[in-house]
Amino acid sequence: MINKDLSIDFLGVRFENPFCLSSSPVGNCYDMCKKAYDVGWGGVVFKTIGPEHFVIDEVSPRFDILTKEGTPFVGFKNMEQIAEHSLEENLADLRRLKDEYPEKVLIASIMGTNEEDWEELARLVDEAGADMIEMNLSCPQMTSHAMGSDVGTNPELCRKYCAAVKRGSKLPMMAKMTPNVTDMVTVAKASMEGGADGIATINTVKSIANIDLDRKIGLPVVNGKSSISGYSGKAVKPIALRFMQQLRSAEGFENLPISGIGGIETWEDAAEFILLGASTLQVTTGIMQYGYRIVEDMKNGLMHYMDEQGVDRLEDLVGLANENIIPAEKLDRDYKVYPVIDLDKCIACGRCYISCYDGAHQAIVWDDENRVPHCNTDKCVGCHLCTLVCPVGAISKGIVEMKPGREGKASEKVF
Repeated sequence: MINKDLSIDFLGVRFENPFCLSSSPVGNCYDMCKKAYDVGWGGVVFKTIGPEHFVIDEVSPRFDILTKEGTPFVGFKNMEQIAEHSLEENLADLRRLKDEYPEKVLIASIMGTNEEDWEELARLVDEAGADMIEMNLSCPQMTSHAMGSDVGTNPELCRKYCAAVKRGSKLPMMAKMTPNVTDMVTVAKASMEGGADGIATINTVKSIANIDLDRKIGLPVVNGKSSISGYSGKAVKPIALRFMQQLRSAEGFENLPISGIGGIETWEDAAEFILLGASTLQVTTGIMQYGYRIVEDMKNGLMHYMDEQGVDRLEDLVGLANENIIPAEKLDRDYKVYPVIDLDKCIACGRCYISCYDGAHQAIVWDDENRVPHCNTDKCVGCHLCTLVCPVGAISKGIVEMKPGREGKASEKVF
């Protein structure tokens, strides 16, 4: 059995492994968080706690999914707000969890409507035993414009509220960012200037996942109407990775502490987030599909990956991919990779020919008599659409050519 060190230090707090429940329906009460700890999650971000004066009134139904027939969720639409339990109940759950699981990391997610709320909530969760605070600056479906993503798009409010939290508690604190912005760097920098120690990203993306074509209403339908709300799951992973890379490549943010969120369901997803700079990982939609036990597969897979890479400590992988992602204008435009077709694997379906002709550069030549494809390198631009559509993996990236006068040799193999 492979045994690697999955522990990681994040904002001065030691996690036995990087996997945490994100602040969401999956960590809504003591019983849920207890089960997650028992199964092996390294930490819990308890569902966002709001001030006593803000009453949560949820809708029904509140979820929708984007999927293809017979497949898992591609994406998940969620209209829930913050924790619907009373402030007293939530604080009691935090105390009980920390008393019973002192070695596990307990993160309190909080959200206020003004500076006084933020400061008071920070003080209360600190007294209840939380190890860390996450400021929810980003929920996209709050019924109050004084809360959620409307705050998280405003650098001045982010700075002011982060400072308020730091007045209320000296616990390590991360600001949870909204992806519903063009540039996250501005609001992240404002949050750090206000006192945030790190960043959690991303929260959900504002969305309309589906429309009921007969009733002409978005889904889910709530008494004849619907609303824009947050989208999560595998579909948002590329968006999350993009924002993480842009943060870590911003001046002064090269070593920014990040808790990564957005479509993490497998160990491969986890590894991608870690390589792009995440120290801890937060999961919701994967749990809602498969349950808390997915953490076992994610931990096991990550340890096998570390073994293959010759790495003993997980923290040695954090951020290794950042320097290899560069601005588009700096990419080598003289580098061309032609596809190689393995005719022994080819099933003569014609997908590569159709996709290349109708969607690319008409470089795949179809031999109708023998039902085999060939690549015309005089027309091929090396886009590799054919590689991506082949259903049996018969087409690979194979031959590199460099323009004359460039470093490198023609016909260099690519694997």
